[in-house]
Amino acid sequence: MTLYEELIARGLVAQVTDEAHISDMINNGKATFYIGFDPTADSLHVGHFMALCLMKRLQMAGNKPVVLIGGGTAMIGDPSGRTDMRSMMTRETIQHNCDCFKKQMERFIEFGEGKAIMVNNADWLLDLNYVEVLREVGACFSVNNMLRAECYKQRMEKGLSFLEFNYMIMQSYDFYYLYQKYGCNMQFGGNDQWSNMLGGTELIRRKLGKDAHAMTITLLLNSEGKKMGKTASGAVWLDPAKTTPYDFYQYWRNVEDADVLKCIRMLTFLPMEQIEAMDSWEGSQLNTAKEILAYELTKLVHGEEEANKAQASAKALFGAGADADIPTAELAESDLIDGAIDILSILVKAGLVPSKSEARRAVEQGGVTVEGEKVTDIKATYTADTLKNGIVVRRGKKAFKKVVLN
Repeated sequence: MTLYEELIARGLVAQVTDEAHISDMINNGKATFYIGFDPTADSLHVGHFMALCLMKRLQMAGNKPVVLIGGGTAMIGDPSGRTDMRSMMTRETIQHNCDCFKKQMERFIEFGEGKAIMVNNADWLLDLNYVEVLREVGACFSVNNMLRAECYKQRMEKGLSFLEFNYMIMQSYDFYYLYQKYGCNMQFGGNDQWSNMLGGTELIRRKLGKDAHAMTITLLLNSEGKKMGKTASGAVWLDPAKTTPYDFYQYWRNVEDADVLKCIRMLTFLPMEQIEAMDSWEGSQLNTAKEILAYELTKLVHGEEEANKAQASAKALFGAGADADIPTAELAESDLIDGAIDILSILVKAGLVPSKSEARRAVEQGGVTVEGEKVTDIKATYTADTLKNGIVVRRGKKAFKKVVLN
């Protein structure tokens, strides 16, 4: 299986402009490619993780990554996938976020002479002369075509600022600049970036001639990654100070059954033969697959030592023989009604909340799990048979009890 065929098998490739040429370049290590990251926060999150994994895969095959930090485009704000305009950040905040991104990316990508490079588009975008941009770049874009782009169409009803309207031109100019400066001949991005990416390819061809080989390929980076990056409680960050390695592990351990193999394909570096053997897994085997996913991704982001710690803590907490280390709350038969007890009563009797109203809020806000599975129904009940073996009930990140029927 070639690298390009593997990208397809892993469910990454969505659209391409010239499949034969792109496949040849990637498979033979001839691609100098870029992916852009706008520094809208002081940490990368799991929505960026798919892009980082892709860069690592291609670098391992001999291709050269160009990591583009959007210090310049972040001053405008990408309208893609947005229902309103992003809050404008100060230059100081943008620079701080860029510095944070760089430190985190160095864990994934190998930088140095002849390897990956990191650039910041503030270095060229902030020095552009507006009239020159209008003459040299603006003349290459059709306003009619731009307004048909999905990233703009969805904003037309609520209002699209002229500031954001320029984002496509700025991103297109990035590719044009990188092509000339670094020989960057390919760009990658998510489905929501397709129009912006086509703009860059077209700009190169119009300015440098039809023989200029600039290729685009979109993957399920942002569309899937953004969905993965959000939970009921907010974003899952790669910075351990914002999301601990244990919570990062648990996030992947608790993905939906229907998503676990898709995540393993897209995000891990396990051989495809091993992954394909998991296709027939069901029932308790899917829990094993989730443990594999959680461990592999925690190791990639936080290192093997932290992955081992997170896995050991999870097994201790969720019934792998370390019961003595788990605080226990005992229930009596009198606590049950018709042989069962509801989750709100369990939370109160276990001392995890002071009242049933507080228990209700905890469940409704997605902060309660039983045996590692999130509880969403305030009327959920547990029988005497289940409780005799004990269940681990968790509220929030740090409060948990093993609840046992005495």
